[in-house]
Amino acid sequence: MEKQTGSQTININNDFYDDLEERWYTACDHPIALLRAENAVRVPWIIGQIGEGKEVLDIGCGAGILTNALAQAGHTVHGIDLSEKSLEVAKKRDTTHSVRYTLANAYSLPYPDGMFDVVCAMDVLEHVEEPSLVISEAARVLKKGGLFFFHTFNRNLLSYLLVIKGVEWFVPNAPKNMHVYPLFIKPEEFEEMCTERNLQIVNLQGFAPNLFAKPFWTLLFTRKIPPNMPFTFSKSLKTGYCGCAKKI
Repeated sequence: MEKQTGSQTININNDFYDDLEERWYTACDHPIALLRAENAVRVPWIIGQIGEGKEVLDIGCGAGILTNALAQAGHTVHGIDLSEKSLEVAKKRDTTHSVRYTLANAYSLPYPDGMFDVVCAMDVLEHVEEPSLVISEAARVLKKGGLFFFHTFNRNLLSYLLVIKGVEWFVPNAPKNMHVYPLFIKPEEFEEMCTERNLQIVNLQGFAPNLFAKPFWTLLFTRKIPPNMPFTFSKSLKTGYCGCAKKI
């Protein structure tokens, strides 16, 4: 995909997901291992927030790291993605055999209005050209009072150095243009997109790697991502941030 920014055309690389296959769950020499480490912290947090027996949609579900965990927690779960090969991995990894995986575009969700109690868009909004359309669709398919969980990256020099250049410098096999700086979203921009769609942010917090923990320095010296790579919630929204909004 491409996005026009002024006179500049920016290439957005989402094709690399098709090449991962089982490496979604096994690679330690690819940025996908960072995503697994993030989910090790975020997934229990999301599950703890939503209660029991919910109808849940995971937008941009990839190979089902969050989606399958939600199903194992007893929820009725749908997952959509544009990577057919990633969906195949997700289905194989679904031990409940209950998740309804669908090849679909987040700009036009194949679900009726007000179908879901919970919608998740984790690590998706910075990979699309029009995040406002994704948020609009998420709001449309949410029930009144439903919860929208999100994670994305702030747009500033620090996030550029850490999320883009740091990964390029220190993580082997980092795909070119995996993240594109102009697509990062400032928190105030994100909040405005939500407000315009009757989504009231009820939780907003920073989310970033612990730069002082030993596994982070192990990554720098070995160029391999340790399985215990620590990510933490924080008060600072300078790099990554996540949270929850309620449909009002």
